[in-house]
Formats: sequence, structure tokens, C-alpha cells
Amino acid sequence: MARLPPITAKDQVPAKDHATFDSIVASRGAVQGPFTMFLHSPAVSERVAHLGAYVRFEGSLDMRVRVLAAMTVAREFEAIYVWGAQTGGARRQGVAEATIAAIRENHSRGIPPEDALIVEFTRQLLRKHRADDATFKAVQSRFGNDELVQLTTAIGYYSLLAMTVNACELEAAPDAEVLKV
Repeated sequence: MARLPPITAKDQVPAKDHATFDSIVASRGAVQGPFTMFLHSPAVSERVAHLGAYVRFEGSLDMRVRVLAAMTVAREFEAIYVWGAQTGGARRQGVAEATIAAIRENHSRGIPPEDALIVEFTRQLLRKHRADDATFKAVQSRFGNDELVQLTTAIGYYSLLAMTVNACELEAAPDAEVLKV
């Protein structure tokens, strides 16, 4: 059970924050997941939603790359909610079950090289707080500077979500795959 009461209805926030609530609904279809926690601080939720809209929907970075990074972040942080939210998207993006299993089981065996680069870059940033020269150059060569920064920002964004859902102990959605931690 979440440590904070989930905010899912507009009447749970002060009237002055109804526009923030409405904008989250407009961009995401509903207030769910981490935003049920972020709305305890409407100003934070508004800013996180704005960044998330770009990271998730507007940037030029391939969706498959985004979901690989998001799943890797979820695994590294043991973020049950984020993992459950990402695995369905990964499958829709054609991520192989072997890759999903490798990320879940915290190894790299069976991950195709193009996916392994994303997973390794994400793991290095989260584990070592930087990427080694070879990995950085490989990501830069593949994506260019703009998308390298977008990928790094996506990793940071999903880290923020993971920390929030973990601090608040937000459980996976009812039909989501549950990460065993």
C-alpha cells in the first residue's frame, strides 16, 4: 500500500491547482502512477509532467530506446511500479523476451548488441555515475549529441520516477508485470 494517499481526483487538490491536475489528465489520459504521488506537491508535478511529456512523447529518440532505458532504470532502482509500466511498452516496441529477462535478472546474456549498448550506458550511469569513454563514444556515434543528451535525460527522468515510487512504496498497477525484488 502506498505511503501517501493516491491523488486521482481533482477535488483532492486545492482549487488553485485544478489547472495542473487538468493538464496532467490532458497529456496522459488520467492521473495515475507516480503522478498520484507527485500531486501532493502540485508545483513539482507540473514541472515533472512538462519534462516527462518531452522525454516520453515529443523527443526524437526512438521509443524502443526510451523503453529499454526506462526498464533498465526500473531494474536498477528495483522500482516495481516503473517496471510494470514499462514491460508492456517494451513488448509493443518489439523488445525480445530474452532482453526483458536479461534486464529483469540483471545480466546481459542474450541482449542484441544494439540493445546492449543502451542497457550498458544506463547501468554505467546509475552504478558508476558516469559512462566509460568507449561506451560514451559508442552512444555518441550511434545517436549524435542531441539524442545522446535526450537518452541521458530519459535515464534521469525515469530515475526521478523510480525514486518517487520507491519512497512512496507505490505498487505495480493491477495488470502489470511485477518485478521481484
